[in-house]
Amino acid sequence: MKEPRTSALTVLRNLLFYPAFYIGSIPYVLWATLRIFKPHADYNDFARAATAWCRFHRRCARVILGIAVIEDGPRPDTRLPEGRVLYAMKHESFFEALDAVNFLRNPVVFAKQQLLSIPLWGRVGKHYGLVAVDRAAGAKALRAMLTEARQRTADGRPLLIFPEGTRVPHGTCPPLQSGFAGLYKLLALPVVPVAVDSGPLYHRWWKRSGTIHYRFGDPIPPGLPRAEIEARVLAAINVLNTTETE
Repeated sequence: MKEPRTSALTVLRNLLFYPAFYIGSIPYVLWATLRIFKPHADYNDFARAATAWCRFHRRCARVILGIAVIEDGPRPDTRLPEGRVLYAMKHESFFEALDAVNFLRNPVVFAKQQLLSIPLWGRVGKHYGLVAVDRAAGAKALRAMLTEARQRTADGRPLLIFPEGTRVPHGTCPPLQSGFAGLYKLLALPVVPVAVDSGPLYHRWWKRSGTIHYRFGDPIPPGLPRAEIEARVLAAINVLNTTETE
């Protein structure tokens, strides 16, 4: 498909957005970093900074880029006990990785081990409650990951995973990573699939104005066979793949 022509207004919006967001992020980064050195700091200290930063990002996207957000389907927190759920979200751009905090209460995100290895940022992420995923690690690392995830759900925090494993282009439907079915089985939690169509607007250098949609699927109960849970999640997170972005 031919890329739409980049207008002068789009260029202007981006030239304003990038410095506004990244320079404006510095106070939030400092806020979170200083929490590391606070005696007896817990995740609430980092959650406040993370939530404020993610709300700042959405404001920048809305006001400067002209990106609106629409959520379709019953709100997730109205259907399941708080913290006792695994959200499986489509991943098309950096947008939803930040924006999820705006509609999930302090979600615990399964993140690549490489991200948590970044100096300083990785420490902040661990304190907040990101769970490292190392696909090359053995059974011991998997047990540690599961233990940490269960502790977070016991604290009342929902879990969030991008089951495709990485960002994928809009309109594509790659198979889910094999680890997703394993987590589903071992955690024994209901799954709420979440579709998103951020790619056409946000996963590009010149980000475009328009509307990003989220669609929350019906909760899928635990205990299903691997083939069934993968098929149901794959179908649900891709329902917006053919929807044109406004």
